[in-house]
Amino acid sequence: MLKLDILVLSVHPDDAELGCGGTILKHIALGKKVGIVDLTQGELGTRGSAEIRAKEAAAAGKILGLAARENLALPDGFFENTKQYQLKVIEAIRKYQPEIIITNAYHDRHPDHGRACNLVTDSAFLSGLRKIETYADGKLQEPWRAEILLHFIQDVYIEPDIVVDVTDYWDKKIESVNAYGSQFFNPEWEEEPQTYISSPDFIAVVEARAREFGKIIHVKFAEGFTSRRILGVDNLFNLK
Repeated sequence: MLKLDILVLSVHPDDAELGCGGTILKHIALGKKVGIVDLTQGELGTRGSAEIRAKEAAAAGKILGLAARENLALPDGFFENTKQYQLKVIEAIRKYQPEIIITNAYHDRHPDHGRACNLVTDSAFLSGLRKIETYADGKLQEPWRAEILLHFIQDVYIEPDIVVDVTDYWDKKIESVNAYGSQFFNPEWEEEPQTYISSPDFIAVVEARAREFGKIIHVKFAEGFTSRRILGVDNLFNLK
């Protein structure tokens, strides 16, 4: 079993890179084990295909230095927050036993994001219930509940509860995003249909948001997160 410190459960390949790529890089540099489980293959995307996006996700994972990455292959656009899909997410949580889970925003322009948020939130709680039985390699999994559940902020602005300084990791984050050449601005794809996120302006907006969050704590770039629980610290001097 590979135990992770942080598990990012996000609905589309590239959501994690966009939403918390800098935070992933920062914590890996701190010696933490971080992995991503993509819920869907993003097969409904206007550009690319499930196969192309799988290759891009693997390349992005190498750039980030992930300890693990897998895809649950839930139906893009059509998964629901039901027992069928909750059990798949619970299996992933129990497999990696993370201390922290990061997932999609509460609500967003893309309806999959908010539905994924609710699916992961409910599954993260249910994963701690012993009477829910799940199996891996024919063996009964132990119940597991992460200590912290965070949500990154996506297209729609949501006021963050915390922000993480990712200044030193910004360029590498953008490199991981750009691994998704089928999705974001890429001259090699200029003959393909153009989308909201394939414009060079989209990445400029991502940077602007990170600069805005960075300004709050007097750094160049930061990523914002929300929490449905009040978060505590042991030492006030850990606050910035």
